[in-house]
Amino acid sequence: MNFKTHNDKDINSNGTCLQGNVTTKYSRLIELFGPPTNGDEYKTDAEWNIEFNSGEVATVYNWKDGKNYLGEEGLDVENITDWHIGGKKQIVVNKIKNLILEGN
Repeated sequence: MNFKTHNDKDINSNGTCLQGNVTTKYSRLIELFGPPTNGDEYKTDAEWNIEFNSGEVATVYNWKDGKNYLGEEGLDVENITDWHIGGKKQIVVNKIKNLILEGN
């Protein structure tokens, strides 16, 4: 499965919304997608924008469980394991999950 991330090119993620969730380590997301963006620096701490060769766009991000939203009570980004998957189509959930499972 071929894809590019925000580290490779500008990816327009406008209009994406929550499609599903995945449980994985932050280190696995770094391994797959490279360094994240800082998200919105309020409700999210890390976000990856992914565009598949087929044109679908996905986002992977934490939501309201990190330091940005909860302060000292929030999780360090390295300890977050519950990630949201955003997109415009449900198909991106399986694509992201398959990528995560490939190396395990």
